[in-house]
Amino acid sequence: MTIDSHQHFWRYDQTRDAWITDAMSLLKRDFLPAELEREFVANGIDASIAVQADQSEEETLFLLDLAERSERIAGVVGWVDLRAPSIEEQLRVYSQYRKLRGFRHIAQAEPDDQFLVGREFTHGISLLRELGFAYDILIYPKQLPAAIELVSRFPEQPFVVDHLAKPPIKLGGREPWASYMRTVAQNTNVFCKLSGLVTEADWLHWKPEDMWPYLDAVFEAFGPERLMFGSDWPVCLLAASYQRVKELIETYVDAHAAQHKENIFGGNAIRFYGLKAAPRGLAA
Repeated sequence: MTIDSHQHFWRYDQTRDAWITDAMSLLKRDFLPAELEREFVANGIDASIAVQADQSEEETLFLLDLAERSERIAGVVGWVDLRAPSIEEQLRVYSQYRKLRGFRHIAQAEPDDQFLVGREFTHGISLLRELGFAYDILIYPKQLPAAIELVSRFPEQPFVVDHLAKPPIKLGGREPWASYMRTVAQNTNVFCKLSGLVTEADWLHWKPEDMWPYLDAVFEAFGPERLMFGSDWPVCLLAASYQRVKELIETYVDAHAAQHKENIFGGNAIRFYGLKAAPRGLAA
């Protein structure tokens, strides 16, 4: 299968979705599976991983409900409060959902750059592997030192860095981001999503070659066997169409790792998230 490893759905709520600023006004509407289906048909995508955009268990259940009704949603990355005293019980309940493949916290928004290695949070992380859950790391480069410590503490836990940890593409710099990414990639339990690049660039004036130094860095650090394509739809629409985002990664892969293209555009995501060839919904 060809898999988009990272996309979002929402029914727009002005209060809940306050992160969507006036500069992002085109996102102030509903984005649901029927619309993404058209993009999949046009771009040769079989299925996707739907990733949380709101930190609530209502969000997780919303995505699971959509996934139950759509074979195009191969898996869900939801949210749960990993710091909660009842986290073990909650995770066991969630383990009944076959399409729930992992969790994510919007750590990039946390004021404490050491949030990922807090005692309560790491206790929650310690419970994930036994139940078959992956963890998506959403951070800025300044939080990469904490991510390096986190993934080193849990060498058997599958982790994936979302959006290349948001490198400073618009500013044109690579350090210390590139050095941090090389270090985090030394942990073979860590993957990286080739997603979110266009929204870290100049939304109106970016060029494909602006992205090449950052793609060079992660291909060197992780190797093609631990990288996966993600559109970040609909957030990507701030800077590019779905087609243009896919073509950006496709052009680079065709030039630098053509023999690994099938895995980057599907196989690695299937392996990382433990997807089934025919995705299933809620367990019996």
